[in-house]
Amino acid sequence: MHDSKKGFTPMLHGITLSKKQCPSTQAERERMNRIPYASAVGSIMYAMLCTRPDVACALSMTSRYQSDPGECHWTSVKNILKYLRNTKDKFLVYGGSDELVVSGFTDASFQTDKDDFRSQSGYVFCLNGGAISWKSSKQSTVADSTTGAEYIATSEAAKEAVWIKKFMYELGVIPSISEPVALYCDNNGAIAQVKEPRSHQRSKHIERRYHLIRDIIDRGDVKISRVPTDENVADPLTKPLPRSKHESHAAAIGIREIKM
Repeated sequence: MHDSKKGFTPMLHGITLSKKQCPSTQAERERMNRIPYASAVGSIMYAMLCTRPDVACALSMTSRYQSDPGECHWTSVKNILKYLRNTKDKFLVYGGSDELVVSGFTDASFQTDKDDFRSQSGYVFCLNGGAISWKSSKQSTVADSTTGAEYIATSEAAKEAVWIKKFMYELGVIPSISEPVALYCDNNGAIAQVKEPRSHQRSKHIERRYHLIRDIIDRGDVKISRVPTDENVADPLTKPLPRSKHESHAAAIGIREIKM
């Protein structure tokens, strides 16, 4: 609870939010109606969309309860605000001597939503040392395995990679964009399903729209590779992490301190 109370992380590692924490009495509901929950969530969303991908997962999880928030939900929102206050000197910073190459990372946390058992997807694309595109969202269907959840997350990330590739190509400022965009995943099963979709048992429950990734790979728009779990910088976009790991991944996607 120490990190949560002090706002050192956007959300306490291991915390679980659910509809069971919504108000159970009329008195509780009337009290929560006087709290600016939706307004606070909207303010956090503005920061997240512009420069703070590190709060994307916490925002995704707390925004689900805007219609009927409980005290636990409000405590989590206040913690995000504390975290943003404590890290107000941190910004997305770009620059470096490496070649301009777009690289993407994708991850999923299996059945994190305890109300409908859906998994959380996350991806982040980086260029010139900083994040340029990111997303954290609950999957629209229930995955029956970790591999299935990772496969769905990878498919969504691959579609974003195609859009980025087309946009960068039209700008004509990044020569390397003509090559396949590197997309990194830490799940061997999902990678195998993308590259060699032979096991019907593993993929028969996955909706067909997610198999678009196979066409994307075959066209040469994206190249999928494995990354060690500890080096997957999309991890904080899928679940709350301990402080040290959260800070490490945030720095890796370009969120660094700049004293004004």
